[in-house]
Amino acid sequence: MSDARLRLGVIIGSVRGGRLGPTVANWFAEQARELDLFDIDVIDLADADLPVVNPPFGEDPEPEVHGRLRSLTERLAAADAFVVVTPEYNHSFPAGLKNAIDWHNKEWHAKPVGFVSYGGISGGLRAVEHLRAVFAEVHATTIRDQVVFHNAWGRWDTQGNWPTEPGEANSAAKNMLGQLAWWARALSDARKKDPYTA
Repeated sequence: MSDARLRLGVIIGSVRGGRLGPTVANWFAEQARELDLFDIDVIDLADADLPVVNPPFGEDPEPEVHGRLRSLTERLAAADAFVVVTPEYNHSFPAGLKNAIDWHNKEWHAKPVGFVSYGGISGGLRAVEHLRAVFAEVHATTIRDQVVFHNAWGRWDTQGNWPTEPGEANSAAKNMLGQLAWWARALSDARKKDPYTA
């Protein structure tokens, strides 16, 4: 087993104005730091200059596009595991998140993905079910347990403070992080021993 430190990319999946995503992601990142299982990289897709027009299938994008994607691509490639923080838009996940997934491929291969979802009464569960199929297509492994915030806008104030006791959510986050660390270590060791090919 490798002694190398694992790296976790916490991806903020919403780029909408007035979003709750950074508040939820920062809370989750703090839970991860307390467990000290990973080095944490919070990746805000609102800061990524993602193109919305793709090149023809099978063709490499222009060098200028590679330059725009470089920072995000390097951060995704460096991660051993991911947690996607996503709301639910129209019974699914945000278009900006799908765009970020689609502009990458091998960066996701043989890596575990966990989910923190939030929304109204559904808590983003439908968004996560759609994401599981998408990540399977890019050869990632999704973690069964997830963290869900139903009626999320009643959970935090505008400064990101909890108005109610957060113990249940903290416990769910730490449980998922333990599973994620197991998969991240197992898959990282496997990739080093036998590089993954899709």
